[in-house]
Amino acid sequence: MEKDLQERDEALRREAASVMDWRKLSGLEGLVGGLQAVIVNTEEHLQNAAVDELIRYSGLKFAEEFEDREHRTIVLKFPGSDEFRSADFLIRCRLKGDNPFRSVNRAAQTGNYPNTRLETFVFETCDIERYVSIQSQENVEFQSEMLDLGNCYFIQTVPSRFTGNAIGFIEWEGKRGVYSSPKSRIISRKSQAFVLSSGRPVERAGSSGAPAGISVSGPSSHPKSIRWLDHAATRVRAQDRDPAILEFMRLTNYNFDFAIYVRSLNSITNVARLSSLDFAMVFTSGITPFVSQQESGPTEKFISNFGPRVHHIAFQTEEIESTVEALRKDGLEFLLDLVGSPEEGLKQIFSQPSRNTLLVTEYIHRYGDFDGFFTKSNVTNLTAATAKQ
Repeated sequence: MEKDLQERDEALRREAASVMDWRKLSGLEGLVGGLQAVIVNTEEHLQNAAVDELIRYSGLKFAEEFEDREHRTIVLKFPGSDEFRSADFLIRCRLKGDNPFRSVNRAAQTGNYPNTRLETFVFETCDIERYVSIQSQENVEFQSEMLDLGNCYFIQTVPSRFTGNAIGFIEWEGKRGVYSSPKSRIISRKSQAFVLSSGRPVERAGSSGAPAGISVSGPSSHPKSIRWLDHAATRVRAQDRDPAILEFMRLTNYNFDFAIYVRSLNSITNVARLSSLDFAMVFTSGITPFVSQQESGPTEKFISNFGPRVHHIAFQTEEIESTVEALRKDGLEFLLDLVGSPEEGLKQIFSQPSRNTLLVTEYIHRYGDFDGFFTKSNVTNLTAATAKQ
């Protein structure tokens, strides 16, 4: 078994090396930078609750709200996000038009959430026209023509048949970080009180203009310790593990880094990175394909229930013990207790999945000069905990 797994990784690394060679020959190398934003679509009636939840349980702050012809979008940002290279969050709901993700959203336990998923990871490019030209020659499909949004140009792929995710690309032309276009209707509700989803008033709107029903700042100090988006983990079927990683590499300048096998749970955690300082993309799959709810491990069971999709988003967190304690007091529930230790180099924890986005939130703290990304013991404990979902 161990030899088979080693040979499997060696085969993936050979294919990954071929993709890296192709990127250099095609001119793609250096065209795609770090993660700029994630687009999370919700059911229309859950959008404000999703935003409130993210603000309450992270360091994200309200930035703007606007409507276009097909969407209403609320933008959240981390303070100092440029310094920390942290992605923005675009929490969106569809007002009309077709949903290109509807087919990949269908699964055993998503009946009440036909429009809900983290849909798109948006990466910066320095030359979007050149990028599209290169990928079009490789028969990459995009959802539409390139969009001129005033401050930026934007395009995104169709949902992947391996992950269900789309990959977006943005080239800034005007003010960075402004996602509304001159055609957008800016929404300002300055006359209304902000009320948390619990019904508890927070403060009256001032110059921020945040939507009613949304907290402008967290009710306690813990968001100050939650710093940036560290990684996101997509669960893919066992047979799609290699194709999903290689597809992502062909679309970006990310490289496959390493894999951690947990044979007892039939699970592989794979990490792709741009650099040690950037957001990391994680792919988790079974070692062997799904058999049944009784026999398969938690990774393949999740996919059976929810389909291939982003399972969790992870925030880099300082003072994680006191932060988690404050989050618990503020009503956030967790799938397990903190795992790891300063001696091992990191501590991590998973929240219960959100009823508004279906996403689990991870909080992670890496200590001192720890130069790794995960430890096998933590991965094992976290993967096992997801069986409780």
